[in-house]
Amino acid sequence: MALKRLYAAAALVGPEYAPAGPTEIVVDGDRIVSVGPAPAEAECVGLALPGIINAHDHARPLSPTSFGLWGEPLETWLPGLGAIPSVDAGLSARAAFARAARGGAAAMMVHLTRPMGLVPLDEEAVQIADAADAVGIRIALAISMRDRNPLVYGDHGSVVDRVGVADEEAAARLAAALDRPMPSPAEQVAQVEAVAAALAGRGVDVQFGPTGPQWCSPELMAAIAEASARTGRRIHMHLLETKYQRAWADATHPEGLLAALDTIGFLSPRLAVAHCTWTRPEDLAIMARRGVQAVINTSSNMHLKSGLAPVADMCAAGTVIALGLDGCTFDEDDDALREMRLLTGLHAGTGFDVVLRPQQALWAACGAGRKVLGLEAGGVLAPGMPADIVLLDDAALDRDGLMATDPRTLVFARARKEALLTLMVSGRTVMEAGRLTGVDPDAAEEELRAAFRAALPTTAAQRAAWPATCGAIAAWYRDCLGYC
Repeated sequence: MALKRLYAAAALVGPEYAPAGPTEIVVDGDRIVSVGPAPAEAECVGLALPGIINAHDHARPLSPTSFGLWGEPLETWLPGLGAIPSVDAGLSARAAFARAARGGAAAMMVHLTRPMGLVPLDEEAVQIADAADAVGIRIALAISMRDRNPLVYGDHGSVVDRVGVADEEAAARLAAALDRPMPSPAEQVAQVEAVAAALAGRGVDVQFGPTGPQWCSPELMAAIAEASARTGRRIHMHLLETKYQRAWADATHPEGLLAALDTIGFLSPRLAVAHCTWTRPEDLAIMARRGVQAVINTSSNMHLKSGLAPVADMCAAGTVIALGLDGCTFDEDDDALREMRLLTGLHAGTGFDVVLRPQQALWAACGAGRKVLGLEAGGVLAPGMPADIVLLDDAALDRDGLMATDPRTLVFARARKEALLTLMVSGRTVMEAGRLTGVDPDAAEEELRAAFRAALPTTAAQRAAWPATCGAIAAWYRDCLGYC
């Protein structure tokens, strides 16, 4: 294979993301073999930095806002997702991964919490992996696991009764859905292993994906901990995303949720947890001690009114943080560059008290998430590192061109996906001159919209029942447990 040479007008190189002038990056196969000054005669364009790793997402086909779901807390937003019809999983994933690549993500964690279910799960996983290959990004796949609290964090009987006051038919349908038995812990572990077998040799890290402690019985959590320790398989889980989950955790585990998880051997360097919005210093200390990584999903938490993660406390505790988009960036456009800037703007510190330096934010966005996805170390432009490279339009970033400016300043002040010129993933040019090379993203999204328009009538009854269900769930949290 011929060497690839990328000539950038500027680059952020090495573990400190130090600014460099005109730079030649030489790639052999999937590896950077050299980074150094560009030859004087080279035509250098753009600002090079490592590809971004989206360390928590669900690869949703379209924004839930397009299905009428916006402005709700997680606890009512999640049941609303059930009214979104299923469409072809491969088409759905192609559209999602194309948006990710256009936003600067070289790799993405897919927590498969709501499979389409039109084919067996192992076949759907193959369709998802095929879609990632077509677009050219790397993925990890965490398979959803849960067996309790399907509607609220406790007995859902009163919720069904409240729905019945407004709509008896909807209540009967809801009760029937909630009474379906869940697979045993052993069956769920085996299902993850079956998906891993179906994807063997595909370069996809298949992980255990418990949806969260409030949705998983102690028996299921213990089975996952044992299987992870035995096989070395990683675990990806939501943790303390909302204040209601915090209240549930305090009521259910007075000894401390993280302490309880530690007792069963659940906490280890194989575990990554998303959100952590309502973690406390004592939680973060345990996480840091056990090597558990936190994935911060700033925009998603804002959309769902979940709050802001205590990043300052995480930094103080030594908890490693990574960047996640959660399929819910601020403008719902999967712009990983803007998400990195938002993380930094909200958590950099106040006044002269620095909490999160630009270099730390770049590592959270480009480097730390690689371990979450089971990828080899990388996230820096240096010899021997994986060839995951983003090239931004330096002229667009430095639109006035008045004086020499640290390119990191321009990245954190202005970078967004519209500035993306090139995306290289494992040495493959996934985007060139601002266009994806593997798929036509606009065509994929148009096909996907047509599929949803055709399928929407199949979930008309669920959508009609959703307002009553939403109101009943909100009342349960407000009145039954007094969480609000």
